Amino acid sequence: MIRTALHHILQAAWQKTCSCRRVVRHSTFMFACSFVVMMAGLMTVSCIREPELHLPYRSPRNLEIPVVDLELLTYWNYELEYGVKYDWRAEWVFGWDREARDAFGDSIGYTEPEVFNLRRYYTKQEPLGKHSSVLESTVHGRMFHGEYNWGFWDILVWSDLATLDVQSLNIDETTTLDSVTAFTNPTPYSSRFQAPKYIRSFWQPEQLFSAYDRAVEINENLDGFEYDSIRNVWVKQLDMVLEPITYIYLTQIILHHNRNKITGVDGSADMSAMAYSTNVNTGVAGSTPIDVYYNVLFKPFVTLTDKCKSYIDVKEDNEVVAVVGGRLLTFGICNQNGNRIRYRSEVKDQYRHFMDVNMQFNNGMDSTFVFDITEKVRDRWKGGVITVELDMDTIPVPQRSGGSAFNAIVKDYEDGGTHEFEM
Repeated sequence: MIRTALHHILQAAWQKTCSCRRVVRHSTFMFACSFVVMMAGLMTVSCIREPELHLPYRSPRNLEIPVVDLELLTYWNYELEYGVKYDWRAEWVFGWDREARDAFGDSIGYTEPEVFNLRRYYTKQEPLGKHSSVLESTVHGRMFHGEYNWGFWDILVWSDLATLDVQSLNIDETTTLDSVTAFTNPTPYSSRFQAPKYIRSFWQPEQLFSAYDRAVEINENLDGFEYDSIRNVWVKQLDMVLEPITYIYLTQIILHHNRNKITGVDGSADMSAMAYSTNVNTGVAGSTPIDVYYNVLFKPFVTLTDKCKSYIDVKEDNEVVAVVGGRLLTFGICNQNGNRIRYRSEVKDQYRHFMDVNMQFNNGMDSTFVFDITEKVRDRWKGGVITVELDMDTIPVPQRSGGSAFNAIVKDYEDGGTHEFEM
């Protein structure tokens, strides 16, 4: 460890039989809405008490991990037009009852993580240096204890998933120490659209949060530290926020004038051209597009109220429609960090996005409906409600016996209701 001038002074003071104690060096690290480094303890020189200061050596320090506001109304802070905020509850007509919770999970939104992985990379005296080694820790609850040397540190935190009964998410820490990658595995089901590299769709990831800060300096001069007289500690404030890096989408297909024409779904759907992986350090999604497989449910009777008229083409007061609804998580749009995008114009997306759902008609025939949702995904770059509408008066009942009768390529109803059928 580094020996300091302060260390020698204290040794000399001790040798002169002063009643002062030898310095103990450690620090306390805390996350609380932001990442906080604390220096606390007792230091005495020539029997004169100074503000409490413990610098890094072999003693514990605390880390409290913050979580961003998980309320979807806060997180999905899209501005539809100047001064008009996005209200997902007004658009989401499918609801969230016991059947939906059984199919999609207990929570419609994010839940606060309880266990975290912490990785510390010591780059010595080189800020933003390459990572040559890593110190690994698991944080249970909100507090962490660790040790730090003089110099620069990169610090990475992400939510742990090892406590889940079924885990789809994989974490790659071995390919390179300079970044951690999250990805999922393929399903047994075919990939239909905008996934040229893979023939299978992929399982959706679990919710994942991360925070990363680089070149965190801890030096003997306390540069960048401020003294907190109330707590009698030295504090260093860092810009570090724990954010979601998997994004929640709520999809719903509204069937106008259904009149029992569609009677059910097979329970599955795909959203295409979403990212295969994400960089846990930067939050930037990978460049490879895949189809994400997820579950859907069918509700034959849903009443549209006045509050949803801003988002849905309600035909009449208290119109009753059928709705196919689902919930999925994705890594988002390829090559994008949704948390760093403020406006729709900043979205850079080179792929088209489709949602396909297999529906059953009242004569027993089934058909795969494919909806182009490209613009809707770009409008909701970090999750939200994806709504498409279909006038069932324009959809013929298939008559061919056995298997799927046709595939319907359907543009958004609000764009004119253009339908193309391949018989």
